[in-house]
Amino acid sequence: IEQPTFPKITEMCVKMIRRVNDEEGIKKLVNETFQKLWFTPTPHHDKEAMTRKILNITDVVAACRDTGYDWFEQLLQNLLKSEEDASYKPVKKACTQLVDNLVEHILKYEESLSDSDNKGVNSGRLVACITTLFLFSKIRPQLMVKHAMTMQPYLTTKCSTQNDFMVICNVAKILELVVPLMEHPSETFLATIEEDLMKLIIKYGMTVVQHCVSCLGAVVNKVTQNYKFVWACFNRYYGALSKLKGQHQEDPNSTILTANKPALLRSLFTVGALCRHFDFDQEDFKGNSKVNIKDKVLELLMYFTKHSDEEVQTKAIIGLGFAFIQHPSLMFEQEVKTLYNSILSDKNSSVNLKIQVLKNLQTYLQEEDTRMQQADRDWKKVAKQEDLKEMGDISSGMSSSIMQLYLKQVLEAFFHTQSSVRHFALNVIALTLNQGLIHPVQCVPYLIAMGTDPEPSMRNKADQQLVEIDKKYAGFIHMKAVAGMKMSYQVQQAINTCPKDPVRGFRHDESSSALCSHLYSMIRGNRQHRRAFLISLLNLFDDTAKTEVNMLLYIADNLACFPYQTQEEPLFIMHHIDITLSVSGSNLLQSFKE
Repeated sequence: IEQPTFPKITEMCVKMIRRVNDEEGIKKLVNETFQKLWFTPTPHHDKEAMTRKILNITDVVAACRDTGYDWFEQLLQNLLKSEEDASYKPVKKACTQLVDNLVEHILKYEESLSDSDNKGVNSGRLVACITTLFLFSKIRPQLMVKHAMTMQPYLTTKCSTQNDFMVICNVAKILELVVPLMEHPSETFLATIEEDLMKLIIKYGMTVVQHCVSCLGAVVNKVTQNYKFVWACFNRYYGALSKLKGQHQEDPNSTILTANKPALLRSLFTVGALCRHFDFDQEDFKGNSKVNIKDKVLELLMYFTKHSDEEVQTKAIIGLGFAFIQHPSLMFEQEVKTLYNSILSDKNSSVNLKIQVLKNLQTYLQEEDTRMQQADRDWKKVAKQEDLKEMGDISSGMSSSIMQLYLKQVLEAFFHTQSSVRHFALNVIALTLNQGLIHPVQCVPYLIAMGTDPEPSMRNKADQQLVEIDKKYAGFIHMKAVAGMKMSYQVQQAINTCPKDPVRGFRHDESSSALCSHLYSMIRGNRQHRRAFLISLLNLFDDTAKTEVNMLLYIADNLACFPYQTQEEPLFIMHHIDITLSVSGSNLLQSFKE
């Protein structure tokens, strides 16, 4: 059962399904293929066909474990959207069948697991089944409402392997989406979920804590309003942090602190995670107290960002990132600006801290995006009655101001030797541009530079952003092209592992292609822009331009390898090189003779 039942079919499905966002023709083919293969209702009596279908879907989900599941969500959304207005809805019916049968399969695996000694073998399939149920819940949580009671006991899975943790995290994610939709769930059921989640939060590591706090947030905020329960948990960790801060202030080298390091790390992470999902400044939590909880939490977490141990600093920054999602205005605080900007711009600050700050910004933008989409959906429901345009504007104004604060430092992170730092910086910029939070022109040279990154996925992402900008704002790319070329030289210098060797401007693949070939292919369509760009590059070789010789080599490499398509393009360059040589060339020879 652990092996894909039909390895060849699985492989083909994985390859096809990744094209779900391709151009229209291919997208249509992919949708039709999978509608026939997976999303057509199966006759009730044909159990064998249903089992085959389930094994095939879970095989494909298992095979994509490392690459992400965006394709599945996209596919399901496309198919359900296509039949929204139809009276007969085969896809919806097929989804209901699949979900019901997946739950049946999970119960069967449970039985076989309790009977067999060979537990590891089936647990891979169990994870795939539960992950698939989560993917369905994400798009259509209503399908899982009747199965919520069946899923809850999986929160008490004994955790010994990676698979067990994945089961718990996915079940928490399912319940988070489904419990708020249940009509009159029993109090015992809700109390059991709260207890189970709390035990997991206290006992297990970061990933489990994160998903369980998130699930607890949905259950308490939307259903049970059991604020005292969460307040007690928050105080437990907040109290521990205050105590540890006091001890550290008295004696930073105390052995008690070394012994309590695991407790410190857990408290920093958990306090942050709880602040992300609960607003403890509401009266429901703190009662009549005048204390400002968010400021107190900020002060505590900021204290530990100055700790000498990098692991403690990292956890404190993770905690801050969580707190900023609930209270984005804290990112305007002077001490936060100083902390973030110094970590991002200081050449000597640790790579882990840089990555964590970028991850914090990325998570904040992703959350904002989800929030905006939800607000958009809610607004569409009531749009006919009233004008709610202002609703989304306030929060997008906030994200825009925040990104203006940190934009320069994030862009500068492109010049880092570590590809992981460049990767997260690019993610943050892509999210910022997609949400329209900044004027794109300031990012163009940096994106041109990132288009020369050695990693294909990063190059493609940067190129994609440039294409989008070019569609909306014609002429921007041309305007910043030379600045982008110069900046790409700086990125290549930063990446260059062997500083003795000069940076070259071409890549050795099947043929030698210029590093900036994508930039040239975007400009070459407009003759006026193309010629202006080429002349600007050739002017850099003029004596008066005082360009350093290694950069000239880089530009010459690019000019030699650009993807020219008509004879006129290289001939135009040769003609201008000829003129330059006839003037400065003879002067140069004369200087040498003298």
